[in-house]
Amino acid sequence: MVDYVKVLKSLLAEDRVTINHTVLEQHSRDESYHTPYLPDVVAFPESKEEVSALLKFANEQEIPVVAFGLGTSLEGNTIPSNGGISLDMSLMNQVIEVREKDFLVKVQPGVTRTQLNKALKKYGLFFSVDPGADATLGGMAATNASGTTAVRYGIMRDQVRDLEVVLANGEIIHTGSLATKSSSGLHLNGLFVGSEGTLGVFTELTLKVYGIPEEIVAGRASFPSVKRALSAVNGIMSAGIPIARIELVDARSITQVNTYMNKSYEEKPTLFLEFHGNAAGLAQDVEFAKDIVRDLGCENITFETDSIARNELWEARHKLAYALIHSSPGKKLMSTDVSVPLHELSEAILNTREKIDRSKVEGAIAGHVGDGNYHVLFMLDLTDPIEVAEAKRLNAEIVDYALSRGGTCTGEHGVGIGKRIYQRREHGNAYDVMLAIKQVLDPKGILNPGKIFMD
Repeated sequence: MVDYVKVLKSLLAEDRVTINHTVLEQHSRDESYHTPYLPDVVAFPESKEEVSALLKFANEQEIPVVAFGLGTSLEGNTIPSNGGISLDMSLMNQVIEVREKDFLVKVQPGVTRTQLNKALKKYGLFFSVDPGADATLGGMAATNASGTTAVRYGIMRDQVRDLEVVLANGEIIHTGSLATKSSSGLHLNGLFVGSEGTLGVFTELTLKVYGIPEEIVAGRASFPSVKRALSAVNGIMSAGIPIARIELVDARSITQVNTYMNKSYEEKPTLFLEFHGNAAGLAQDVEFAKDIVRDLGCENITFETDSIARNELWEARHKLAYALIHSSPGKKLMSTDVSVPLHELSEAILNTREKIDRSKVEGAIAGHVGDGNYHVLFMLDLTDPIEVAEAKRLNAEIVDYALSRGGTCTGEHGVGIGKRIYQRREHGNAYDVMLAIKQVLDPKGILNPGKIFMD
């Protein structure tokens, strides 16, 4: 190992390659419950040329390389389970170009979502994907992240116009162009987004951005049951109201949020909603939405237009995980992530709630219900094998149910370590096509080994 560390220091710079134990430990884990593994070394590149040189060397020596952003992933996506090099992209954090007339921005992979939106604000623009965590854009593209605004603006894959990618052999390619649309060749953007660093390392992203809405209205609506709340979701979506966010938080979660944030929200299944548009149009949309939810059993609904009040309302959704962590000191968060067709969502969540209530593990349910994606958040004592086994059993049953209804084992967290076992079942013979692509692009298997692919 000492020999190849010396080579890395010659390829980058001595102070940007380290075997310091604290730094290794920081790169051994993400925010998931999966077992940490120390990398052999952490390297901090500053350019695509350095990434290219490093990957060319690693490929020749068959050294594993795992790209690392901020470690906010939730399925062990960046854990270096085979050791090797943790390639920390945090120094490649420049907003390269804002093309405001094209509604595009070019960024390096270490730029965070918050950093980008601060840079865009003076142009009257914003980047839409909001996964909750202030993740890096490279990491968000790697896992095909989405979040609360996907119901209107789409997921990460919908925002990527072009990627600069360094392949396992050090070759640098571009996967798209600046054009709004193209019928030329295979859709490589779609192939690389969501590949979790198993096919290449991103060194530049060209992303779609949007004009900041003239007005934003946020609301909170409580219901006597999850079924009534989800009926309201269906009613709003069917009416064609252009809603920007529509999130479900169950009663158990609201209880924890009230305790953690010193709130007094009704401890009932609650929808958090947000509308973007112009003042006149939004007034009609909000009144229409009020009529729909009241007809479907809404017991209380409030709306906010003031930015401070809106942000405070959304904190209840974004800080749910922290509320649960605060309520269970010493335990680790485990979050499921499945998506089902919209008409299956109500039964899926009710089925999940029944499974949790019959178990000895507590779980809270929240979801991006406008696009059929929901999560169960368990707090686990990782030293208790019975509790861990029960949570894993529940997770498996939730995934099995989603797949049996034509859904997917992961809507936004990615496959990583935790969802590898479901890939062949979900994709069938198409999984062999994925394996073939992996073999062509990374024949020595150095790029993030042990993630997505099990064969």
